[in-house]
Amino acid sequence: MICSENVINILTAKSYKGIGRAWIVKNLKGNESVHKIIDLLNKDSKEKDEITIENFSNIRNMIKGKIRKLESSIDGVVALGDDTFPKYRGEVKNSEQPIVIFYKGNLNLLSLENKNIAVIGLLDADNNIEKVERTVVSQLVNQGATIVSGLALGCDSIAHQEALDSHGNTIAILPSALNDIVPASNKKLANDIIANNGLLITEYYEEVKSKSESNSRFQERDRLQALFSDAIILSASYSKDDSVKDSGARLAMQYALNYSIPRAVIYNLATDIDNQKYNLNRQLINDDNDITIISQENLFSTVQKILSSELNKDDKLTQGTFSF
Repeated sequence: MICSENVINILTAKSYKGIGRAWIVKNLKGNESVHKIIDLLNKDSKEKDEITIENFSNIRNMIKGKIRKLESSIDGVVALGDDTFPKYRGEVKNSEQPIVIFYKGNLNLLSLENKNIAVIGLLDADNNIEKVERTVVSQLVNQGATIVSGLALGCDSIAHQEALDSHGNTIAILPSALNDIVPASNKKLANDIIANNGLLITEYYEEVKSKSESNSRFQERDRLQALFSDAIILSASYSKDDSVKDSGARLAMQYALNYSIPRAVIYNLATDIDNQKYNLNRQLINDDNDITIISQENLFSTVQKILSSELNKDDKLTQGTFSF
């Protein structure tokens, strides 16, 4: 298992009150000495007592022990400042930049040289949504894309599975530690991803402690889907106003907008206009003149543009009729 002292130091620093990602990105470049980190922490942390070498070392050892217990579930951990720590895409503020990544599989898939396309959507995809999404994912893989998604049920699982079926690579971003695959029903899919040169990543190494923390982890996962992708495609999802609570795709699409990551939606005006499962797609089309609409007529050319990073405000393509 790969895990540097730098990883342990950054996780230890983050454990103190008042210390989050923004502070670490601003103050640490990686591989600082323990003494320097402690000096910086004592200036800014919200701890009542002074942080000492002994205190810092005790927390370091506790974190090391927790990570050792994950040895059979992870290949390694990388942190800000490590040579292999992956760079994010887009314009991301300090508080939302990743600082530690736990992984199993091919970490090189997160390289900027790799064309990573996120394909996301709702949990209860119907047969038509699945058919259309599979066709889009297959075309992406055939043109060299690595498929990014969140291992959730529905559209995420469809994206990962079609990437595998098309003999491509896929990255699953989890809201849980890698020894606790969420959802548990997708453990086989997670194993298949690893067995086929794919990648599982997460920011977590401990069990979730509350419902609110669990919700937060899902939202943080949605942000990673955006910032580790060159573009993001919405297969189908409900809007914020719908009674069905299925907000992951909506959050990921909003993060992509915030980070200036190109966005696209699958939508067929002729057949989907009354389908509630496309409400978010319709809303995004109405709200964003720059969003790309993927159709049967423009599928090949649109995928080419997505993969060549040529999307711009003039590339909003005419809606067509799907005949997959």
